[in-house]
Amino acid sequence: MKREIIQTLDGSTTIHIKEWDECYHSKFGAIQEAQHVFIKNGLSLFENKSISIFEIGFGTGLNAFITFLESQKLHQTINYVGVEAYPISVEEVAMMNYVSELNAEIERVIFEKMHKCNWEEPIVLRDDFLFTKRKQFFDEIDDFEKFDLIYFDAFGYNVQPELWSTAIFKKMYDALKPNGVLVTYAARGVVKRSMIEVGLAVEKLEGPPGKREMFRASKI
Repeated sequence: MKREIIQTLDGSTTIHIKEWDECYHSKFGAIQEAQHVFIKNGLSLFENKSISIFEIGFGTGLNAFITFLESQKLHQTINYVGVEAYPISVEEVAMMNYVSELNAEIERVIFEKMHKCNWEEPIVLRDDFLFTKRKQFFDEIDDFEKFDLIYFDAFGYNVQPELWSTAIFKKMYDALKPNGVLVTYAARGVVKRSMIEVGLAVEKLEGPPGKREMFRASKI
């Protein structure tokens, strides 16, 4: 499928898939969405803790990079694992403007390492940040009670409903440690029902700019 780089309303870039009219991030602001959904309503719950994070949809690396930046402020030790079935190209990585938009030029090498490092091989990005990316389809995930926090950032239900199925959320439930948390930009009723069916407790929160609501789910 043909992909193009577009600028979102907060000035940050994302990738648009023309055939689906679907973006990797919100058109209303890629960085704003990541900060609101995954940092404010996910990562910040674990301040001053050592945690494992599982990202479903590594994509452009935006969520991982922001987590790297924010985790230092939150005094966290992070084990970060990102899953991606269709990696973006070197050329597309070069066109993402996250480093400059986040005023993080000093950490540009980290963003580049996230994309250039080998798949399946853990690398130490900082003494308190271990990073691994896995080239894997979501239905192949079989982790059990490994993660404190899941960033569920798959393509939207309207284009890939199979990624939001009960079967996938059962894998997410299994992957979470007891009292673990999953956050996602989604807020569809069918998604909520799938989460509840596998045993997750779901709460509806205010969404990021351009979206009224989002979900946060917990493994009680």
